[in-house]
Amino acid sequence: SLYTNRLAAGVGLNWILFDGFRVKFTKSQLETLEDLSSGLLAVQVMSTIEDIIQVYYGVLLQQEQLEVLETVMQLSEDRYQYEMKKKSLGGSVTYNVLQAKNVYLTDKTNFMNQEMLVRNTTRNLNFMMGIEPSQTWEFSEAFEADTSEFILADLLSKMTADNQTLKNQYTSLLLKENETALQRSAYYPSISVGAGMDYGNTRSYSGGAQTFNSETVLPYGNVRLSFDIYSAGVRKRGVEIARINEDVAKVEIDQMEHALTNELFNLFDYHTVRLELLNVANENLEAAELNLSISEDKYRSGVINSFNYRDIQLIYLNVSFQRLQAIHNLISSKASLTQITGGFLSYTSE
Repeated sequence: SLYTNRLAAGVGLNWILFDGFRVKFTKSQLETLEDLSSGLLAVQVMSTIEDIIQVYYGVLLQQEQLEVLETVMQLSEDRYQYEMKKKSLGGSVTYNVLQAKNVYLTDKTNFMNQEMLVRNTTRNLNFMMGIEPSQTWEFSEAFEADTSEFILADLLSKMTADNQTLKNQYTSLLLKENETALQRSAYYPSISVGAGMDYGNTRSYSGGAQTFNSETVLPYGNVRLSFDIYSAGVRKRGVEIARINEDVAKVEIDQMEHALTNELFNLFDYHTVRLELLNVANENLEAAELNLSISEDKYRSGVINSFNYRDIQLIYLNVSFQRLQAIHNLISSKASLTQITGGFLSYTSE
């Protein structure tokens, strides 16, 4: 009988020396994607910071309003006690006592409702910070607004340079530019080198005896140049689509810059007006406090009646609330200006 055994094996190595800069553009693409992811995360961080600031100063606002209501309630209680003493001495009637009592109980109700609002806003703050709802705080910071003025030109410059949303849009444009370059790389040839070794072994047997034995070891090396001559327009369409996406990204940047500039002008105008409104509110409160102090003496001396005194109390209450709201509005507008100019991110980086 005659039979033959053959064994063949080989190992090869291929190394691409040049592939039309695809490695370079792909690496740049991945790095840009990483930057974009960081930028998107930064936007979320800034938004969360602004939300926490708004809720925090909302708590301070509610606490300040609670103190005002407590002051008014104390005045109503003093008036009620005063009418009770007058009645016991025969200087007042039941009607006046009941009227003072109703006013006092109304103010006490408002005070208790405000206490509930303080607790609710505090729980909202805990929720924003991921803290247990039962956590309580003692807020020692004074509820005051920074009355420093801004320069519009400086804000515009800072917004253009540091606004994170706008920076993300520029990063997105860079991605589109890298994609265009990546599509163009398909027009370049590729160069590669190869090396390897083939091994072969052949043995023949006849009648149980080996009649032939051959063993070969063949090393090899080569250089390969390949170029895609025709791709049915695939490369051309790929480049055209990438260019269109790049142009769209540029238009989106222009639109975003226009929208942000318009928003900045509005925020700057709000902040300027709110500065003036706070000054007006401060003057109004000074007058209301003086009027309240004078009216208390006039009420006890009988110059004004209980209705006049109550009207003056309500004026003081409304004016105090208006001033507190003016402070909160100014703080809010500054926070919005800080966010649109990228200020929160600078604070966290420091």
